[in-house]
Amino acid sequence: MNAADAAVCVADVERLAGDLLPPDIRDFVAGGGGDESAQAANRACLDRVRLVPRVLTSADGADTAGRLLHGTAAMPVAVAPMAYQRLCHPDGELAMARAAGKAGVPFTAATLSSVPIEEIAAVAGTLWFQLYWLRDRGLVLDLLARAERAGCTALVLTVDVPVPARRPRDMRNGFTLPASVVAANLPEGTGSAAHVPMPHESAVASHTGIMFENTLGWDDLAWLRGHTGLPVVLKGVLDPGDAVRAVEAGVSAVVVSNHGGRQLAGAVPSIVALPGVVEAVAGRCEVLFDSGVRSGTDVLRALAYGAAGVLLGRPLLWGLAMDGEAGAGLVLDLLRAELREAMLLTGCADLSAARTLGTVLL
Repeated sequence: MNAADAAVCVADVERLAGDLLPPDIRDFVAGGGGDESAQAANRACLDRVRLVPRVLTSADGADTAGRLLHGTAAMPVAVAPMAYQRLCHPDGELAMARAAGKAGVPFTAATLSSVPIEEIAAVAGTLWFQLYWLRDRGLVLDLLARAERAGCTALVLTVDVPVPARRPRDMRNGFTLPASVVAANLPEGTGSAAHVPMPHESAVASHTGIMFENTLGWDDLAWLRGHTGLPVVLKGVLDPGDAVRAVEAGVSAVVVSNHGGRQLAGAVPSIVALPGVVEAVAGRCEVLFDSGVRSGTDVLRALAYGAAGVLLGRPLLWGLAMDGEAGAGLVLDLLRAELREAMLLTGCADLSAARTLGTVLL
């Protein structure tokens, strides 16, 4: 029996994938910042959100389809930007993009993708591009132009990595990229630091520190909007005041995210921050959510808390590691089946009804 045949939920996929990956790569995917308490808190706080089902709603089926960032999606989910996917499978981002396209959800290509944006665009459905702000502004402009030529429909600017957090698992492993995995969107040679082993240090973090601009400000966001016609999404917003400034700066959406617990270990859990951001933007831009999503019920929790949709990360890497495109597709299929079931059990015929569900916090 194929390993994927034994998976009936995301937890199964993670377990099976963990058995297949080399320990250092498994730790790179699974690990978090500092003591990893932000990861634990993301999950614990999501579990505290309990939904209040409605009955006798005459709901005929449960339609998971809707609009997401000016486009349509088969469910309110997009693939989050994730670096170096060829660590998990030789097909990397190509397999993930194909799976997303078949599932009818957007795929977000990362600046630190291990496949060039042009090759991803050739196999993708709806495509977004995630930008890390580089010290070389000429490279930023080049990435913007390439994303637009590739047909990307949104630009996702990640703003919560002024510096890469210390990730103890990677430091203990002295984690480096294998020679076969490169930052394919950057000029040849600029990612060499990620391949140089250093005792008790992450070479990937070292490369990030060298390449990324750590003094990004609101003026830079205005500059960015002046150099692209794509709708801009700000990823990594937790403070309601920052969300208001983002709206005033003209962004199309914000992503409430603590980077999946991979940055500040003491950061507020994303689900705790979500209602305050939703209230602050007051419908003036879309609010998306990520960090800790592991099931269709989690998607419904985020919708009930006011999110327009969620970004899904680690579970898809586990699926990719387990069985390439088929494994990533399985994770998306599981999520949609779970979301539809949760909607039926709470009396929600569509996403509009889901966004008006009552919740109780344990």
